[in-house]
Amino acid sequence: MLRKREKLPCIAPLLTTVEATPQIISAEVRGHIPKWLNGSLLRTGPGKFEFGKDKYNHWFDGMALLHQFRIEKGTVTYRSKFLQSDVYKANSAQSRIVVSEFGTLALPDPCRSIFERFLSNFELPAQTDNTSVNYVRYKGDYYISTETNFMNKVDIGTLEKTEKVDWSKFIAVNGATAHPHYDPDGTAYNMGNSYGLLGSCYNVIRIPPEKVNHEDTLHGAEVVCSIASAERMKPSYYHSFGMTKNYIIFIEQPLKMNLWKIVTSKIRGKAISDGINWDPHSNTRFHVVDKHTGQLLPGMYYSKPFVTFHQINAFEDQGCVVIDLCCQDDGSSLEVYQLQNLRKAGEGLDQVYNSAARSFPRRFVLPLHVGLNVPKGENLSPLSYSSASAVKQDDGKIWCSYENLHPENIEEEGGIEFPQINYSQVSSKKYRFFYGCGFRHLVGDSLVKVDVVNKTLMVWREDGFYPSEPVFVPVPGASEEDGGVILSVVITPDQNKNNFLLVLDAKNFEELGRAEVPVHMPYGFHGTFVPI
Repeated sequence: MLRKREKLPCIAPLLTTVEATPQIISAEVRGHIPKWLNGSLLRTGPGKFEFGKDKYNHWFDGMALLHQFRIEKGTVTYRSKFLQSDVYKANSAQSRIVVSEFGTLALPDPCRSIFERFLSNFELPAQTDNTSVNYVRYKGDYYISTETNFMNKVDIGTLEKTEKVDWSKFIAVNGATAHPHYDPDGTAYNMGNSYGLLGSCYNVIRIPPEKVNHEDTLHGAEVVCSIASAERMKPSYYHSFGMTKNYIIFIEQPLKMNLWKIVTSKIRGKAISDGINWDPHSNTRFHVVDKHTGQLLPGMYYSKPFVTFHQINAFEDQGCVVIDLCCQDDGSSLEVYQLQNLRKAGEGLDQVYNSAARSFPRRFVLPLHVGLNVPKGENLSPLSYSSASAVKQDDGKIWCSYENLHPENIEEEGGIEFPQINYSQVSSKKYRFFYGCGFRHLVGDSLVKVDVVNKTLMVWREDGFYPSEPVFVPVPGASEEDGGVILSVVITPDQNKNNFLLVLDAKNFEELGRAEVPVHMPYGFHGTFVPI
């Protein structure tokens, strides 16, 4: 039983509109920044929550604010700019919300006639290009991505948008995730949905590593496999997927998108989020695709219902795929992140937090070669180091039970999310460590290092401060998996204290230094480090 928390501090200032800081400012360094650490930490997330009298309802709706901490020879500078998306510019020009976002329905233009406003309710919802979720890399270029079919290419030096790119101009998909995976040669893989008369499909996408010419963006992208949705008009919502050296692992979870509700959202006067619902009576299914041939493996892997937003890592061992995920047993958490909930104080805030699902790291093992003669009722996993099981049922399905990847005291940290690994060294390989945020609040309030072999934790916390997703940066030439630093942007609702970039030694999780800036920042989503 999870311990309930009381008297949580109000974090409303972390979820309100801020001013951009377009001019470069110098940070005040305390402690020291390693001299080998040279490059830019780039982050994105929502930073503007209203236009004129119109206000956004959901945390995911806010306009993308791009952050850059540039580190060079022990010094740090900071700047931020609002992404100049078409939606941002249209909203600004009309001083109202023009395009609907995930949790906010845009109202018809008040300058149009009553009849025109009535007819506008029958138009399909326009897709936003407010790409606020993550920085992604394709063919050496950086894009700001969300989950619609639009991405915005940016100059990572100036934070200026250079081009808007539409996935659907290159392949038949209606969007893609903001969490692609990369092979060592730079080949990228992603997943995106497509919707047609025959139903919905989940598509595995491959993007080549090299440009054909200077103007090249997503040219050469291809769908290597399409997986039919279990329910034609209710495909699964997903935020990420797993990848090993040879396989893509897609988790079809019972957090479902009701396409009829989404298509009719305007006429019903509802936001898009109204069409996404948790179905606790359906199980979660794992699909495994050979990423080289595009073949969907015949194994039918199921588990009890859970929802995952972020996978940790996946690898192959002894004829099995091992996939580690941050999992919640209740998929209704998207509703928690309504801004009115996040901005509460006192007992109301405690109530929201204590009703929210916690996320815990779990391991599943999927045996790949399950023939007709495989015995039923026995654990098919040969992995002696994992208690995760895979048991063939009478109907031929393989029932997968997870192994907890954490010690019990992770519950004291409120679970863990925003997992990161030493990607360049251990992605798609057997590994030992991952890093994330502990959630004793509705946003991360600690940084956590998890040893998945010994199941131990290291924790960094400073009362009244809220760290962002940790980003691992390896020491050049390091052979040890945790040989490097953790970067995290740490912010506070206390207007009398400075926010800062934190640098931790990834090995012992002790602070090396911090770079303080007297700038208000909202709590954000994801980012990346780009070395100089």
